Amino acid sequence: MRSLAGSVLLLFTALRLVFAAPAPPAKPKLVVAIVIDQFRYDYLLRFRTEYTAGLARLLEHGAVFTDAHYLQATTVTAVGHSTFMSGALPSVSGIIANEWYDRETGATVTSVSDPATKVVGGVPGALGSSPRRLLVSTVGDELKIREGKDSKVISISIKDRSAVLPGGHMADGAYWFDPDSNHWVSSNYYMDALPGWARQVNDGQPAQRFIGAQWLPLGSGSAGAAPFCTMVAGTDVRYCGGLEATPWGNELIEQFAEAALDGEQLGKHAGTDILAVSFSSNDYVGHAVGPDDPAVEDISVRTDRLLGKLFETIDRSVGLENTLVVLTADHGVAPVPEVNQARHMPGGRIPDFVLSRAMLNALNQRFGTGDWLLPGPASMPYFNLKLINQRKLDRALVEQVAAQAAAAVPHIARVYTRSRLLSGEIQQDPLSRAVSVGYFGPRSGDLVILQEPYYLFDATGTSHGTPYDYDTHVPVIFMGPEIKPNLYRERIAVNDIAPTLSEILDLERPSGSAGRVLAEILQ
Repeated sequence: MRSLAGSVLLLFTALRLVFAAPAPPAKPKLVVAIVIDQFRYDYLLRFRTEYTAGLARLLEHGAVFTDAHYLQATTVTAVGHSTFMSGALPSVSGIIANEWYDRETGATVTSVSDPATKVVGGVPGALGSSPRRLLVSTVGDELKIREGKDSKVISISIKDRSAVLPGGHMADGAYWFDPDSNHWVSSNYYMDALPGWARQVNDGQPAQRFIGAQWLPLGSGSAGAAPFCTMVAGTDVRYCGGLEATPWGNELIEQFAEAALDGEQLGKHAGTDILAVSFSSNDYVGHAVGPDDPAVEDISVRTDRLLGKLFETIDRSVGLENTLVVLTADHGVAPVPEVNQARHMPGGRIPDFVLSRAMLNALNQRFGTGDWLLPGPASMPYFNLKLINQRKLDRALVEQVAAQAAAAVPHIARVYTRSRLLSGEIQQDPLSRAVSVGYFGPRSGDLVILQEPYYLFDATGTSHGTPYDYDTHVPVIFMGPEIKPNLYRERIAVNDIAPTLSEILDLERPSGSAGRVLAEILQ
């Protein structure tokens, strides 16, 4: 009897071992979160044969989403970078634009400006930046809450907003390039002094080697090749305008990222570390020349090579088998209107002053002459509430009068008023939803004015910032252990990145996350 009981016990134990849940996969030692500023999805397709390094590795070994989009209408740098690691919509995160009019202070503020901070490492006394205007947490914040000093979060870009917003509130450091001092800088929000490794990069004066340089096409190999631009002003060649508007700006970013990897010993702590890197120069170049210019192809291929260089350094230091990479872009871009017109496509320019004048004339005629418009873009105007209250006017009526005037301007597609956005009394379709989820009452303007596709409010070059596909459609690629490489053709949102990272790292979702876990890519 005892032997039968023993046999049953042994059998039961064996069955438990056979059917026991598999051990959870090991978490990556390092997450590398990459944004390419102003990088449309179709750049992956148009220039694919020229990618041989980092982008090629991602496309061949990653989970590639072909139909990833931003959900909000305002597709600009600050909003894209805040969405990337928070998963939040602007209506929740409070990051509604790169800058906006702040009614409390009566001044225009940026998404990361913070008068309570000072720059560290740059011009003494200069104002710093911080994530205090971001109302939600990021993946990095949730990681730091759980792991504390066992994990590090470092975020890097040329632009302060592109460094500050992905890192979140608890980052160990956010670093950006200051053109006034030609130094990499941070803010006393994070630290009182730059770490030694960052000072060493600055001491090497990395920007000096580009003085007087010309940006020549890749592979030109000839002194007679026409440069895209030059760092010397006043010549027949287009002036680049600054390092940030050349591929050399991205080179500085990659070099600093390598220094941070070593200096902060990323990937070598008890917990997972995060390195967020945003390559800004693509955006400056794209604004100047547009997506059809050869310079955009050239900087895209150079970005591929820089990513390859960064991946090789990570492989030697941490091992790519221990690294999870995720790549996206903060927005796309519209074609240059004149280029579109030449190919018989729609497009044109709507000067800001035309909108402002139309609204001001209508308000003056209806309610009497006054300073009705406060500082801010004509496409998201702020009305003078003090004047409205002094004249005892109904705010919604003022909005409606201005909206009707703006809507009468040629090539304006729609005008949304604050009152109707907050009450939900708007046309129910994808465009209206994109405007609605991008609207945050305490910060957004009194109107949101949307132009027709391919029309810009800019006087030169091109831009972005609309809910149209050329602005919303961006790459999303995951690569690393436990990721299933494949092409994934279902439509997803950039907001899905943060909850997916949280799932992989066993973290609480960021507080404002609006996305879903991309479970289809997980082993």
